[in-house]
Amino acid sequence: MSKNLSELSGRKGLQENLFEEIGILARKNGTADPADLEKLADAFLVGKANTYGSASFYDFTRAENKGKKVYVCDGSACMTAGTQDHVKSKLLEHYDASEVGSMYCLGRCHENSAFHANGYNYSGKDIENIAAIKSEQKRNIDTYNTAHYGTPVLMEPFSSIDEFYKIWSNALQNSPEGLLEEIKKSGIRGRGGAGFPMGIKLETCKNTEIKTKFVVCNADEGDPGAYSDRFLMEQRPHSLLLGMMITGYIIGANWGVVYIRGEYPESIDVIEDEIRNLHQAGFLGQNILGSGFDFHFKVIRAMGAYICGEETALLNSIEGQRPEVRVRPPFPAQMGLFNKPTVVNNVETLASVPWIVREGGEKYAAIGKGRSTGTKLISLDGFFNKPGIYEADMGTPLSYVIHTLGGGFNSDIKALHIGGPLGGLVPESKINDLTIDFESFQQHGFLLGHASVVCIPEKYPIAKYIEHLFEFTAHESCGKCFPCRLGSTRGKEMFKKAINEGYKIDRELLDDLLNTMEIGSLCALGGGLPLPIKNALVYFHEELAEYLA
Repeated sequence: MSKNLSELSGRKGLQENLFEEIGILARKNGTADPADLEKLADAFLVGKANTYGSASFYDFTRAENKGKKVYVCDGSACMTAGTQDHVKSKLLEHYDASEVGSMYCLGRCHENSAFHANGYNYSGKDIENIAAIKSEQKRNIDTYNTAHYGTPVLMEPFSSIDEFYKIWSNALQNSPEGLLEEIKKSGIRGRGGAGFPMGIKLETCKNTEIKTKFVVCNADEGDPGAYSDRFLMEQRPHSLLLGMMITGYIIGANWGVVYIRGEYPESIDVIEDEIRNLHQAGFLGQNILGSGFDFHFKVIRAMGAYICGEETALLNSIEGQRPEVRVRPPFPAQMGLFNKPTVVNNVETLASVPWIVREGGEKYAAIGKGRSTGTKLISLDGFFNKPGIYEADMGTPLSYVIHTLGGGFNSDIKALHIGGPLGGLVPESKINDLTIDFESFQQHGFLLGHASVVCIPEKYPIAKYIEHLFEFTAHESCGKCFPCRLGSTRGKEMFKKAINEGYKIDRELLDDLLNTMEIGSLCALGGGLPLPIKNALVYFHEELAEYLA
């Protein structure tokens, strides 16, 4: 992190954003021209190496993206479903090979066969209509199963803007301190994977004596298999937006940044439309409802980088810097965006705030189990009879989610990868031992994380899946620390050679590599990858034995 670059990037505020300008330069042909990047560097008083270094990092701005017109989803759920070879072959009937790129997870895990064309996402049987899709450009409405078990905090039906924003008018008549106390009473913990108490983060930011502050929504939901944040942005956008507004009021921030992954174009459209509606209704802008409080939104379209799901890499990204992980402390709540105190939370966490403020922190805390209060959204992939997004009270048996809400499996399944690529690899035999809460998963050696569920069918080789995890991490690493950058690449090479050339992996060497990544990586990308691989070595040792020395 460069503090000077953060200050220079923040000179023009959020209205004229360096990262956004880099993205605009790449829109015409898929990558930014070096000459234009140099002009941009001059405009923001940064070095041309800074703008080029940023542009060359992202999937959708780097030189390799030039000329791409369609993209095949290479996410884990589509991969294990085995649908993507057919998708690619159909695309190649209508596009030149140089025009076909790849994206990591379009959030269409419920029906797979996902691809991106003409600026929007498609899946399921859409690929059979590629000729028609190629000639049109419209938002594709996606449908899937949704339901809740227990208290519908996030699945609660939306009434109207006027009715829903009574929560906002009431909140503005309360003190920021009083609202913060409700958040603390609720015990809500971050739903993006880390599980950090939201109340502590807000209190730290609020008490940092710097006038300018920010609320940033991490909507860069990059975990393959996860699409719960996409559900909220597209079907419950006002829960997120009001959650950010209330958070801003509590900490004293006048700007909220919604950083949405470029792979979710439909979500970007919905959020931008609803922000305009809020301005028209008088719930956003200057002196909102005569309260003296001002609040504005900035929507930023991300450019394809899983590492931006890590909060400090995300902040660097917004600033137009290369999205490398920052060393902490200082923490973002003390020194974040443009070196100013910043609260960063994911979509699901922020979307829970309006319910907490309306019903009270104690009522929210009464839902759930132990320190895992409230509810959790769970994403189920296409291997379920009823794939979709489900909300369940924390503490709900995993078996109930799978067999009752999800309707059970439609194929023979040997493992569930829960919580994204860094989550635990749960064998089918452990389903009855787990409940949906942070502690249960941790006690059994797994990780709840985002609560996305990617099924691994009986016939899919675990060794091949491990190779995929290493390859994914190698591709998405920010490159700042050696254990992640080099360890993931060596791991990928090791398993690729074992699968294709009969190479026998030295177990001591593999254990050393995993332990080095776990304890030496700066963030959870390199540090979290060893968990599912260690799970595989324990629960699928017999299957992996032929690859081990």
